[in-house]
Amino acid sequence: MNRRSIYRLFLSLAFSFLTMVAGAQAQHPTLEIEPYYDLAFTEAERDSLLQNLRDYQRSISAIHQYRLENSVPMSLWFDPVPSGFRKETVQKPIDWGLPKNVQVPSNAEELALFPVYKLAVLLKNKKITSTQLTKIYIDRLKKFSDTLQCTVLLLEERALAQARKADEEIAKGKYRGPLHGIPYGIKDLLAVEGTKTTWGAEPYIDQEINTTATVVKKLDDAGAVLTAKFTMGALAMGDIWFGGVTKNPWNLKQGSSGSSAGSASATVAGLVAFSIGTETLGSIVSPSTRCGASGLRPTFGTVSRHGAMALSWSMDKIGPICRSAFDAALVYDVIRGEDELDKSTRSSVFNYSAKADLKKLKVGYVKSLFEATYANKENDQKVLDVIRSLGVELIEVELPASVPVSGVRIMLTAEAAAAFDELTRSNKDSLLANQLRWAWPNTFRAARFIPAVEYINASRLRQQLIEVYHQATNDFDVIISPSFGGTQLLTTNLTGHPCVVVPNGFNDSGSPVSISFLGKLYGEAAPLLLARAYQEATEWDDMHPPLFRVSNK
Repeated sequence: MNRRSIYRLFLSLAFSFLTMVAGAQAQHPTLEIEPYYDLAFTEAERDSLLQNLRDYQRSISAIHQYRLENSVPMSLWFDPVPSGFRKETVQKPIDWGLPKNVQVPSNAEELALFPVYKLAVLLKNKKITSTQLTKIYIDRLKKFSDTLQCTVLLLEERALAQARKADEEIAKGKYRGPLHGIPYGIKDLLAVEGTKTTWGAEPYIDQEINTTATVVKKLDDAGAVLTAKFTMGALAMGDIWFGGVTKNPWNLKQGSSGSSAGSASATVAGLVAFSIGTETLGSIVSPSTRCGASGLRPTFGTVSRHGAMALSWSMDKIGPICRSAFDAALVYDVIRGEDELDKSTRSSVFNYSAKADLKKLKVGYVKSLFEATYANKENDQKVLDVIRSLGVELIEVELPASVPVSGVRIMLTAEAAAAFDELTRSNKDSLLANQLRWAWPNTFRAARFIPAVEYINASRLRQQLIEVYHQATNDFDVIISPSFGGTQLLTTNLTGHPCVVVPNGFNDSGSPVSISFLGKLYGEAAPLLLARAYQEATEWDDMHPPLFRVSNK
């Protein structure tokens, strides 16, 4: 039997199940058969159900006759706001606290590993040019991309044109802000008109999408220089893409994790100044951890997803991957905002001030997670010590455990399977390199057996989770948590809360590890400020992988 026949048989099981049960019990009246999805039917009920199932099958077949592109969203929109929540509405002037003076290094290539906030000062003060900086990054992309397997497309011509434009504008006094002239890269699920957008997957290697993502347009307007499109785990899972496995710049024998694999790897290796990643369930946090980047997963709906591949309409989020939390704040301020092309977006303020008194922040830590036995415990405990040394009082807090969050995860699985329904039914999912049991092809197939009723019930449980999480945490400006402690990562992705992840040391194998600063809904400023203060008091964000340091050319 070939694979297509096996799949058809697999799909038919749901419709034949009731018939088989009825037949078995007719021959063996005393036979007990385990209920399906916790449901048990009488023989008469099964007989009635069969015709209804055939009616549903005809309806589904009719839907399958209509081609739905990945860009077509659901008509239902997820809103993470709990009952009674009120967000801040007054935008105050932003005080970045940029350094007054930054020196140009004697070896210009060292600029490649400078943080954005230092490059911004050099560009504004005309000590370097965007063209000079862009050429440095292009040279490093050409030199190291194969080593890291991190780049899908080098946009050299586009980048140099943008850099020249930035230099002309800055020379004339038309300064657009801290990202003006700064080279960056994007995860290759963001469309840029005139380029291929591969989604990291074999069936889409030659795909061109006739639009440009809103995030890219916003960065264009800020004068940033798009230099490359970076690898992603196929269809936003892991670090395996159609060209191989993207590498951790600290350990080339190890993958960079994913799915924002290339964005994290290239940024930490100094191939761009910053990059754009996405997260549905850990795709910014995980590669940022593995590679030693500083990433921001913003509140759901604060950054437009127009022009981005859809995986889960109710969970996908776009955010910056940088070399410091300060850099992430600079990038977030540019890409945030409501967009009529993405109905899930909401307006919000970003009241970031470098002069903010950290002692006035209400900061919690998830005590039970820090007290558990886990690999990064020693490094995480030191984070708490550093925060206390800054004069910040830490208050014990516990995340709610009453809602079965692992069950709510079926929403992601069902939405992802719907987003790639045509891929599954066309049998082109067999083209994907990763065919392991937990990989997307098999996950998509199995997801077709998630009942619509249970998807809706999971959504109702998710609303309960939002409410109880709000009750437990809303008094806090920041909550510090082990990045992968308990169900924190799944819970906060489901509730839509922001997370700032920054490096806090290394494990026994020499790979970076991280800590997470969680914020309120639409409250990105507080965790970014606290993470910045932590980084200014420690050394981890100033460390670079040896192979990619300029001195080791």
